[in-house]
Parts: sequence; C-alpha cells; structure tokens
Amino acid sequence: MRRQSDIAAAPPRAVIVMGVSGSGKSTLGALLAQDLKCRFLEADDFHSAENVAKMRSGQPLVDEDRWPWLDRLGETIGAAISAEGAAVAACSALKRSYRERLCRAAGTPIAFILLNAGRDELVRRLGNRPGHFMPVSLLSSQLEALEIPAPDEQAITLDAGQPPADLVRAARQWLGLREKMAS
Repeated sequence: MRRQSDIAAAPPRAVIVMGVSGSGKSTLGALLAQDLKCRFLEADDFHSAENVAKMRSGQPLVDEDRWPWLDRLGETIGAAISAEGAAVAACSALKRSYRERLCRAAGTPIAFILLNAGRDELVRRLGNRPGHFMPVSLLSSQLEALEIPAPDEQAITLDAGQPPADLVRAARQWLGLREKMAS
C-alpha cells in the first residue's frame, strides 16, 4: 500500500496551486511541497524581465506575454517529474488554455488546486506585500481573466481563508483520493 504522505513514491505527479495574486498560492505550494517531500517551483521566477517590468508599471499581461512563461514553467515541471517523480508549483493559471498549455509543456497531467478568496481579502493581502512587482491595480484584470476549472479538469477549489495547515490537509486528502481512483 502506498503512503499518501509521500507523493514521490507514487507515479509521477505534478500539482499546481493556482489563483489570482494574493490568494496564497506560494504559501500553500511551498508547504505542500515540503509536506510531500518534493520540489517547489514559483512561477513568478519564470517571468521574463519584460513581463515583470510590464506588471510593475501596472499593465496587465496579454496571452502573447504569457505563452513563453507558461512553456518555461511547464518544461521545468516536466523535468522535475522526470528527475524526481513529483513537483508542486504556484502559478496563477487563470485560464483553461493556460492550464492546458502547462500540461502540454510538462508532458504530464497536472492536478490543479484553486485558492478562492473574496476581493476585499485579496486587496488586504496584496497591500501587505511591499516590494512585489504585482500591484493591487492589476487585481481586477486577474479576476476578470480567471476561469474557474470545469468539472472535466483535474482540479479542486479550496477556500483561501482557511489556515494553511488545513489547506495542506485538504490538498493531501484530495490527492490521496485521486491516487485511489487512478489505481
């Protein structure tokens, strides 16, 4: 019997914690990767300098800006899966087409965990991130672009207002259920 707490012992697996800025993607992603003993990838680290400058100046990215970024992240996820058996990433993955692009670039199915939070909470959180390149002014464009995963996608939605430890527990439970279903 497989231990649910060790994702690396399971077949290759990728998990992306997704949502708009301020939803807690990086916090949950890092904690989940630590819990599952696998690599954590922060999608922000894969943006080009041009994308960062554009966002810092308050301009939302368009799809053409995002494709190379998503490809770089997806390819790195695929490499981590090949080398280590598992990876967790934090990435907005706002649209279905972005999630599909990530899966193609990774060369493997990806399980998505959407962190959902109310606008007021997101604004509060973004205001507490001094020095981050993503200004509060771009939140509206992200909320408009967000496509909630459809029932046919490998995804779950969690309440971003829950304590991080509870979110890790819920994610692990969902991933464990998916393992049993795939067996």
